[in-house]
Amino acid sequence: MAKGKQGISILDSLYAWVPGVVGDYKYEADITIKPGSKIRLANLTYEPPRNGPTLWEIGIPDRSAAEFYVPDPYPSLMNKLYKNNHSNKFRQYGLWARYEELYPNHDLIYTIGVNNYREDWFYAHVTRNIGKETYVGTTWQIRFQLNNLISQGNYTLQLALASATSSELQVRFNNRSVVRPHFSTGLIGGDNAIARHGIHGLYWFFSVKVPSSLLHEGSNTIYLTQSRGGAPFRGVMYDYIRLEGP
Repeated sequence: MAKGKQGISILDSLYAWVPGVVGDYKYEADITIKPGSKIRLANLTYEPPRNGPTLWEIGIPDRSAAEFYVPDPYPSLMNKLYKNNHSNKFRQYGLWARYEELYPNHDLIYTIGVNNYREDWFYAHVTRNIGKETYVGTTWQIRFQLNNLISQGNYTLQLALASATSSELQVRFNNRSVVRPHFSTGLIGGDNAIARHGIHGLYWFFSVKVPSSLLHEGSNTIYLTQSRGGAPFRGVMYDYIRLEGP
């Protein structure tokens, strides 16, 4: 911010996003706003991130996890205000704990072409209580087929998060036990959307390069590990996931 003779001038930037499209638009130059000024910009075109054809996708790029599976609330904790309001079903208390009931023996496994994200993709990637209030990270799997692996070039995993709270999302391809993940977000997030009965918080977008050497012709598995434990509300909400070919 700079103060001139006629008052205060503000140096600003222009950002935008479009429902149904991943990523953020940022105008290439800073804009100086002065008192009484009128600024007219030319037609602006946003080219969303894409490196190749869509092989499969999960969710809707709308910066919300509302399209995923939101479980029924505990009867004893039900807020009657939202009892018959499906669009606000996520506002019920304690829904995150339903994850352990749905997946008591293993974490979520989602198979492309078989499962439906509206019914089979839990709305929040949360920790697991292994007893005595000890919470550990969890690993979800996405299984898919590649009938014609292109050995030259890179595939791309477009990964959009609707929320994150004290989390680290690690991505591994076809090898769950490799110590160093093929991609990690690092420690991110602090919006507490899960604890606050929300369905989105601060948006995060990552475009992950996937060398073809990490993939197989035939069956493949992507492992999504939220590695940070220690508390029930550490987790992420996915917005949209897309795998692109070279």
